[in-house]
Amino acid sequence: MKTITVQELKNRLDAGENIHLVDVREPYENADFNIGGILLPLGEIRNMQTDAIDGWKDDEIVLYCRSGNRSGIAAQILEQLGFKNPKNLTGGMVAWRNLR
Repeated sequence: MKTITVQELKNRLDAGENIHLVDVREPYENADFNIGGILLPLGEIRNMQTDAIDGWKDDEIVLYCRSGNRSGIAAQILEQLGFKNPKNLTGGMVAWRNLR
């Protein structure tokens, strides 16, 4: 599984890169704090309900959750579904909030 650190992602976003971000947390978590990704909870990915991102199969997709566990699972599932470049955000939103 490919990963990306919060610092790498922040640097790329600050540089103006257009990156596909997917939040695999639950809606209440997304409402509390979000870095701009679309909401696609892990449960939907597990049920192969990926219509919202099917157009991104060949693109880099950065998946995130609270700590990186659920997004790691999501990245593995997407790979199995034929997505070419899913990446897990290591440390998730916990690490993002600790950026200086």
